[in-house]
Amino acid sequence: MTNQRIGPAALFLKFAFIGAVSFGGGIIAYLRRMLIDETHWMTPDEFLATLEISQTMPGLNSVNMSVLVGSRLAGPLGAFAAALGMILPGAVFIMGIGIAVIHAQRSFPIAHAAVVGIAGGAVGLLAQTTLKTGEHLFRKPLDMSLVVLTFVAMSIVKWPLFVVILVFGSISIFLYRPRKAPDA
Repeated sequence: MTNQRIGPAALFLKFAFIGAVSFGGGIIAYLRRMLIDETHWMTPDEFLATLEISQTMPGLNSVNMSVLVGSRLAGPLGAFAAALGMILPGAVFIMGIGIAVIHAQRSFPIAHAAVVGIAGGAVGLLAQTTLKTGEHLFRKPLDMSLVVLTFVAMSIVKWPLFVVILVFGSISIFLYRPRKAPDA
């Protein structure tokens, strides 16, 4: 890693450029080119080690990598600047599309119908994935009752997500806690 101190503004600009040009794929290749070839902020070995660490962390590898690199080059403020730079271009793009879709729904009934159809398809895909993933759990009455109660709390009663997680997470931890086997 370079011995020079990199400012948060430089990190933000470099990672924002990567976040913008790599939207849709190839982000690790862009990161490698920027961090090793263009800025010489990392050696190939350091890049590979940082990539390996970022893959073990929860979240997107590219964002994890921006946090690790930013932290190493400019401390906590650098980590924040690099992550913000990586995330901001995509977030602005998606928000722009969202605003355009909302406007189109108001102006064109066909656009509204298309969005409703897409939402229905997304719900169907999510339901299918949930059923396939948890298929073995839906055979147990206790598990099924927790699923139904969680659904009712979120969808009908409209509890906030953090309340649902606190309540049903606590209940689930209690019900499924490890227990000592009875002495034989």
